[in-house]
Amino acid sequence: MNLDFVFENNKKWVNDKLSENTNYFDEMGKGQNPELLYIGCSDSRVSAEELMGLEPGEVFVHRNIANMVIGTDLNAMSVVEYAVMHLGVNHIVVCGHYGCGGVKAAMQSKDLGILNPWLRNIRDVYRIHKKELNAIKNEQDKYERLVELNVEEQCVNLIKTAAVQKAYRDHGLKVHGWVFDIHTGKLIDLKIDFEGILGNIMEIYHLD
Repeated sequence: MNLDFVFENNKKWVNDKLSENTNYFDEMGKGQNPELLYIGCSDSRVSAEELMGLEPGEVFVHRNIANMVIGTDLNAMSVVEYAVMHLGVNHIVVCGHYGCGGVKAAMQSKDLGILNPWLRNIRDVYRIHKKELNAIKNEQDKYERLVELNVEEQCVNLIKTAAVQKAYRDHGLKVHGWVFDIHTGKLIDLKIDFEGILGNIMEIYHLD
């Protein structure tokens, strides 16, 4: 594949931005002040800014396979720490999506090599919610429900972190769990009761 078209697209994008605002790049070069940290999947069909209608500078983004927030993943933890403690974001969104290949792979009993340790975290989500998931007979419905439950558990993992707890205490940082419906293009707010979840886990994970 010849990638020259990428540079042509970039030239057009630059010209479009400058035609709207001649100071666009001067202003962008002064720094960033995003309100939102978005943690999403690396899937090529799910682009963070585009699906939310946001511009460069409006959202700090971290993406990985199946939108995971794992306490031992220094990449994800560094992103959270920087976004919360240094950029001062007021919202963190974990956004999964229906049709997620990582979640589907985790549902299968296959050896996937180096992916095994990563997918084990999703299998742990299945284990935690096994009773609910095993009661779902339709495989597609079960698959989509696991996508939703995975988002919920990754949000719980966020709430366990020191940076998020401090920001929640100091300026009311909000955590949100969303799913992108890849079949309709719509964002779905799972309306997870994080206040209730926080209350239930604080005995163990609370930091002074």
